[in-house]
Amino acid sequence: MPATVRGPSSSKEKSGRRRRRSVFSGMEVGGSLPVPNVQQLASRSEGVPVRYIRPELELERVSNGEYDRIPLIDMSKLNDVRDDEAAKLHSACKDWGFFQVINHGVAEEVILKMKADIQEFFSQPLEEKMEYAQLPNGIEGYGQAFVVSEEQKLDWGDMLYINAQPINRRNMRLWPSSPSSIRASLDQYSIELEKVAQSLMISMAKNLGVEPEKLLDLFKEGVQTVRMNYYPPCEQASKVIGIAPHSDGSGLTLLNQVNEVQGLQIKKDGKWVPVDPIPGAFIVNVGDIIEIMSNGVYKSIEHRALVNHKKERLSIAAFHDPNVDAMIEPLPNLHTLDQEKQAPNYKSISHQDFKKLGRKMKLDGKNKGLIQYLKIQTEKEE
Repeated sequence: MPATVRGPSSSKEKSGRRRRRSVFSGMEVGGSLPVPNVQQLASRSEGVPVRYIRPELELERVSNGEYDRIPLIDMSKLNDVRDDEAAKLHSACKDWGFFQVINHGVAEEVILKMKADIQEFFSQPLEEKMEYAQLPNGIEGYGQAFVVSEEQKLDWGDMLYINAQPINRRNMRLWPSSPSSIRASLDQYSIELEKVAQSLMISMAKNLGVEPEKLLDLFKEGVQTVRMNYYPPCEQASKVIGIAPHSDGSGLTLLNQVNEVQGLQIKKDGKWVPVDPIPGAFIVNVGDIIEIMSNGVYKSIEHRALVNHKKERLSIAAFHDPNVDAMIEPLPNLHTLDQEKQAPNYKSISHQDFKKLGRKMKLDGKNKGLIQYLKIQTEKEE
């Protein structure tokens, strides 16, 4: 039988942090079911198991990408009142939900070292990676995510998923120690990306007509998780998918493509648009939480990851969420240049309950996801 993921329990944190961690640990209940290791499946010549085959993929409309390029934001210009970069960011969050950022301030050597360590981790023998296998009631560690039934279709990919910030949430038992530099790389990378996310949120708050502190306070000691993705090549690449269509149940996601193999696509105007990463840039997308907090002004966008029939594909996604005690609800006194204050369009929910609900749902597009569950239906929509 192919290896499945399960591992030993984690150690307790210091007593001063115990209450906060215990509150948040309930969010992990309902972790992913154990499934075969995809990298191992891909190394065999036995064909692709039927649970991975998705015939509907051949019917999907895909843009040629000639005119559908996600916006590019120069972060060094966001605070320049003489420039329109802040307005470009507002438009990107509202009309696209996806954009790329350059001049973000993260040193190239930090990014390159992270990429190299991730590639080395996934190149190790399976038994070494299994030392960091997922725990029974969570998705942290090495394995797969969002497998909630024995019948659902499976994604053609493995992942390493860790809690990165705040530090007291880290379970170092599930942080790899091989290669020897990966823990230091992850630590530095997570710190730098948190700075980028906070900087973007300041500009986003201003564009929403909200005092930046109102938004930043919700993300103070916020939760950052990092998902490192490995998509093996597949002889039937056109019939499998790396990650099924979904919108992120996070606040803000920063993605970095590790190697040159592309596969990310976003859904816009009813068709899939390939994303062409710019070297040195981060791909950023609005998550469900920011859509709710912006009362629907900013949109979380459905996206997916495809695989290549000859080459492996790797990526790193850093998800930035509010702190444990935050309520997920529209920010008060929202007003933008193009929209006056409106009644709330989404229900209020605690961060803990938000995550619990998200863990129980398989990835199945946006309309069947958590954001739709929390949307307040108007009489017209009903």
